[in-house]
Amino acid sequence: MSHISNVVSIHPYFKAHPGKLADFKALIPKFVALTQEEPANVYYEFTINGEEIFCREGYIGAEGALTHLANVRELLEQGLQYADLTRLELHGPADELEMLKGPLGALNPLWFESIEGVKRS
Repeated sequence: MSHISNVVSIHPYFKAHPGKLADFKALIPKFVALTQEEPANVYYEFTINGEEIFCREGYIGAEGALTHLANVRELLEQGLQYADLTRLELHGPADELEMLKGPLGALNPLWFESIEGVKRS
């Protein structure tokens, strides 16, 4: 299996607390700097729509995703002082998602299993 075909993507949606959007946005460069050093990261970016913040991120396999979450844990805890996690989606191959269900199940994510797509090596 190529690295591209076992990508796990995480899709967290946050809603800034009233008056706290700037505080959350100030953390974004720190999230990016930490993630920049992760070898299993495929892509990572933030987008904003009003008070809603979205992070589009992908990792090589479940292990890459778990490594990232451990890496940004303290910063994420800080961010949750400024915003609520309103939706969490995980996308990827069934076997990779299965490895995440124990560690991330308490967050009640939506699980999207890959079924068909272009695969590149």
